[in-house]
Amino acid sequence: MAPNITMYSRRQCGLCDKARTAIQEGRHRGARFEFDERFIDGDDDLERRYGMRVPVVLVNGREEFEFEVDPARLKRILASL
Repeated sequence: MAPNITMYSRRQCGLCDKARTAIQEGRHRGARFEFDERFIDGDDDLERRYGMRVPVVLVNGREEFEFEVDPARLKRILASL
């Protein structure tokens, strides 16, 4: 089963755009994973949980990144699964 990456973000967020690009570039380099982006805008529970911390990126339910995604670290995490 492919790893699952979930990114909590906002619709108007430059850091979120950069994180999304870093994640998608991993797929272009051959990494296999499922990707789910969840926008926190307007969701009171997600706003309380993630607020100004976005983007927050989870890999298989474990929080791995906040604010930015390090492509090399993401590659190592995915390779270890």
